[in-house]
Amino acid sequence: MRLTRFFLPVLRETPKEAEIISHQLMLRAAMVKQASAGIYSWLPLGYRVLKKIEQIVREEQNRSGAIEVLMPTIQSADLWRQSGRYDAYGKEMLRIKDRHERDMLYGPTNEEQITEIFRDSVKSYKDLPRNLYHIQWKFRDEVRPRFGVMRGREFLMKDAYSFDLNAEAARHAYNRMFVAYLRTFARMGLKAIPMAADTGPIGGHLSHEFIILADTGESQVYCHTDLVEMPVPGKDVDFDGDLSPIIKQWTSQYAATDEKHDAAKFAAEVPADKQVSARGIEVGHIFYFGTKYSEPMGCKVQGPDGKLVAVHMGSYGVGVSRLVGGIIEASHDDAGCVWPVPVAPFEVGLVNLKSGDKDTDAAANAVYEKLTNAGIDVLYDDTDERAGGKFATMDVIGLPYQIVIGPKGVKAGEAEIKTRKGGAKETIGIDAAVAKVIDLVTTGRDLA
Repeated sequence: MRLTRFFLPVLRETPKEAEIISHQLMLRAAMVKQASAGIYSWLPLGYRVLKKIEQIVREEQNRSGAIEVLMPTIQSADLWRQSGRYDAYGKEMLRIKDRHERDMLYGPTNEEQITEIFRDSVKSYKDLPRNLYHIQWKFRDEVRPRFGVMRGREFLMKDAYSFDLNAEAARHAYNRMFVAYLRTFARMGLKAIPMAADTGPIGGHLSHEFIILADTGESQVYCHTDLVEMPVPGKDVDFDGDLSPIIKQWTSQYAATDEKHDAAKFAAEVPADKQVSARGIEVGHIFYFGTKYSEPMGCKVQGPDGKLVAVHMGSYGVGVSRLVGGIIEASHDDAGCVWPVPVAPFEVGLVNLKSGDKDTDAAANAVYEKLTNAGIDVLYDDTDERAGGKFATMDVIGLPYQIVIGPKGVKAGEAEIKTRKGGAKETIGIDAAVAKVIDLVTTGRDLA
């Protein structure tokens, strides 16, 4: 994409209303624009990141055996009355009426909606197990929306819902999602640590939060350093097999948020040189809640003995839009964002230091063509902006690699390569620079 044809209204100054680094950088890098409190328009750069995150989430859900659906944003209050949550949920639920005075709501989550779908469609244990997921915009009317997309009112969420005959089968479904989440976040260049968590308004008695470590994280977390260094399951993991050894490996070491932290237990179980105390950001949350929704909503199937039994359910959420902010919080420097390759809006930034110069344009255009033909996602700065402004833009938007083409380099047949993470630079032949960047992007694309 040529920058002269792209929409990238970057800001040179940090907006005063932005309190945390991800909010500051998302505004400065022209990723989002606030529409109203806690609600944002996603501009082209931010939308590209959002879609890449969404696709990784989708691929790993599909790999685990989940099946994608799409449910409405506006739901009937009657469903929530069946579960007992309509009056219990709180003011975060946006309650509305249609023209016929029917009670409706803008969905904050979809347990009721999916339970109705399954209840009316599946009648026999022979159709179990099933896991249905969707990626949808949700709304929660936060009393004080802050921190940009980290705590907004409207947000993009992946929710999956499992249906099983009994607790044993439901636990296997839970384990599938547990492993899928480990892989999902690793593919984004993140290390997400599962920690036992409260179930909150979702309900149930088994739950884990997936926490990424970040100096600017929203909460304090404590864990064994082995969890930070532990490799995630590979692409060849058998989701139909026994996943309990993987779950045991990841849950046998101490890991807790500040709400669940037991200082005495932490000191007793974790050697001092293995203790990690850091800030963390929740990016995913999984729940098993048994028959909490199926019983009151009459979601039952005929079991092997011919008797009707309420299905056992679980719910599994990933904050897709929240992850954009979370990744920035975990990966940035003083100059701007530092995107991991798999989720970067563009993989390479190509900088033409003298647009309008015949030889420089020819060399830069040739590099752009070669990278594009190799399947590399390139943002080509072909504007007449001064060099300092071009470098500042590239740094704030945080593309993983840069290739710089200038008149002096063209005469010498050379280009400069810059790695955004760490800022390492190298000047080599133009063709060699193209080949090296292609190799760097290709080998770093999928970190799993």
